[in-house]
Amino acid sequence: MRPFGKSVIAAAMTLVSPALADDRSDVTAVLRQYQSAIERLDAASATPLFATDARIFEQGGDEGTWTTYLTHHLKPELAEFSRFTFSNYAVDVDVAIFGDLAVASERYRYDIVLKKDGAQLSRLGVATSVLKRTPQGWRILQHHSSSRKPPEPGKP
Repeated sequence: MRPFGKSVIAAAMTLVSPALADDRSDVTAVLRQYQSAIERLDAASATPLFATDARIFEQGGDEGTWTTYLTHHLKPELAEFSRFTFSNYAVDVDVAIFGDLAVASERYRYDIVLKKDGAQLSRLGVATSVLKRTPQGWRILQHHSSSRKPPEPGKP
C-alpha cells in the first residue's frame, strides 16, 4: 500500500474511533442506569431505558414486553425486598456495535434482603442485552438474564 493510502486509513480510523468509544460509553451508561434503578428498588424509573417493543427473558422464561415484565414480575418482586445490592459488576468492555444495534454482556453478584424476615439471598448473575440507537439515545431492545447460587466458601 502506498504511504498516502495508509495515511487516509489511519485518519479515517481516528475519526471513527471516538464515536465508537462514545457509543460504548453510552451503552454502558444505560445498563448502569438500569442497575441503579434495581438497587433503588424503583424499576419503574428504568422504563425510559427500554424500547417500546422491548422483550425480557429471565431464568429460561419469556417474560414478555418490558411493561408486562415490570407490572407482573419485577415491581411485585422488588416490593418484597428491603435491599438489593450489586457487587463485582462488570459490563463487557468489548460492547459490540453494529450500526444502530449494540450487544453487551454483564456479570455481577447481587445480594437481596427480604422485608418479611430479613433473610439474605446471594446470586451470581449474567445478562446479555441488545440495545438500539433511537433519536432519544440507546434503548434496551432485548434483555436476557439468569442467575445461580454462588458456590459455598471452600467449594469449587
